[in-house]
Formats: sequence, C-alpha cells, structure tokens
Amino acid sequence: MDFADLAVFKAVAEEGGVTAAARRLHRVQSSVTMRIQHLEQSLGTALFIRERRRMVLSPAGELFRGYVDQLLELGERARAAAAGDAPQGALRLGTLESTAASRLPPLLSAYHRAHKAVRVELVTGTTDALVEALLERRVDAAFVAEAPRDPRLEARAAFAEALVLITPRDHPAVHAPRDVALDTIIAFPAGCAYRRRLARWLGPAHAAARVLELASYHAIVACVASGTGVALVPRSVLATVRSGRNVRAHPLPRSIARVVTALLRRRNERAPAIDALQSLLTPTRHSSREPA
Repeated sequence: MDFADLAVFKAVAEEGGVTAAARRLHRVQSSVTMRIQHLEQSLGTALFIRERRRMVLSPAGELFRGYVDQLLELGERARAAAAGDAPQGALRLGTLESTAASRLPPLLSAYHRAHKAVRVELVTGTTDALVEALLERRVDAAFVAEAPRDPRLEARAAFAEALVLITPRDHPAVHAPRDVALDTIIAFPAGCAYRRRLARWLGPAHAAARVLELASYHAIVACVASGTGVALVPRSVLATVRSGRNVRAHPLPRSIARVVTALLRRRNERAPAIDALQSLLTPTRHSSREPA
C-alpha cells in the first residue's frame, strides 16, 4: 500500500467508477483497476461493491476512506514541510454559495497570483454541512456564517454581510413578521445559517409557513421575482443575479441583518496554504471569536 494507491482509491470513491477516476487522474483505466485490485488484495477485503457501471464503497471501504483522507493530507504536509514553508499542493476550500458568488472571485484571483503552486478545490454547501466536512477532514478550511463555538475549530472573521428580505416588486412594505405570514418561504435546505436567522425573526409565524427548498441563489431570486414567495439573502448576492433587479429588498433589524462570514479551520494544525489565504483577508470590526 502506497500513496499512489490511496490517491487512486480516493478518486474512484469520489467519482463512483474507474472510467471517471482514470479521466481525472490522467491514467488508463487498466492502471486504475489494477491499483484498486492490488490495494484490496493487500488489505484482504473488498473496498467497493460493483453495481453495473458504478462502484460504491463497501462498509470496509467507508471505514478505510476516513483514514485515507488523513494519510493523504499528512502526505501533502510532509511534502510541503520538506520543500519549505511555501504553500503548495491542494487546498480543499468549503464555502457558502453566496460567498463563492460575491466575495471569493477577487480573493481567489489574488491568491492564485501569489501562490501558483496551490490548487484550490472549491466545495459549496450550507454552514452545517461545511462544518461537518471540516471536522471529517473532507475540506481543509471553510467560509461559514454563524461559526460554531467548538474547541476543535478556530474562526477568523472574513466578510461582513447585510441580509435583506426580498419579495416580488409589487409586495407591500414589510415591517414585521406578520407582513409575510401568508407568504411561502424560499430557502436553502436545513443547515443554512441564514434560514435559521429568518426563522428566529419570524418566530411563531414560521411554524405555519410553507417552505420551498432550493439549492442556488439564482433559483431562489428568480422564484421570488416570479411571485412564488419571499427569501432572506445577502444584499451582495443581488448584484450578481440578473433577476435581482426584479425583486424588492426590505431592511430587517440589525440583529438579523448583520452577519459575519468567517474562515473556519481546524485548531492548532499548521497549514501554509490556509495561512496564506488567511493573510489576504481584510479584518472586519468583529472579533474573530465573536459568532455571527
């Protein structure tokens, strides 16, 4: 068992098959198949269940995958340490979709110019999903809202966001939760920090509200513009979505509207690629320990 075998195993597990993994690794399919067979023989157990054209992890494979992620990460760190402190290798970065759309492009552009040896792999998700991925070492760092107080993690304030309630343009002014009591709520799935904030503001009115779950701001804003319902979004996102011109934005109390996006990482782990990214962040007025 060597690191090359582990990298092939990881690719097959993530891609769900040999063909896609071979394409991703720029290898021939027979080489990928041979390495998986060699790995299974050395471990004495089947790591995959073959289902027609797909390969899914067996129970043993699921268990093995957690260790593989840690071993590959340690391998990257060992190579970086041997080569010096210059950031290099892969940086698996989790992010909220709103942050990816409105905040990250200039930051990642500057990062790429300064650190061309780092390959950034971007993963989007809700705050809860990203925190879970970070703790399970599926990402190296993540931009989240309402960073949890977890002794295993540390947060650095990155971006200050202003949340607004958006409605169709002909919707009456919204001053209190009762003004949207009959409207459908359009939001990301459970685990979204913004959705939790909206629920807190709505209070008892939220219990009876109909909720339409969508997975992108383009879809959410478009549905609001078409009259389907209302949504809570960062104001910065509206400038990136074409249908943002066709909705009405309503201000909310500061306790709901003001949120800080933080860069979350595992505590006490040296990682030059993350350190370099963190150094490019402009400090906000919020303390790095203060939750959004």
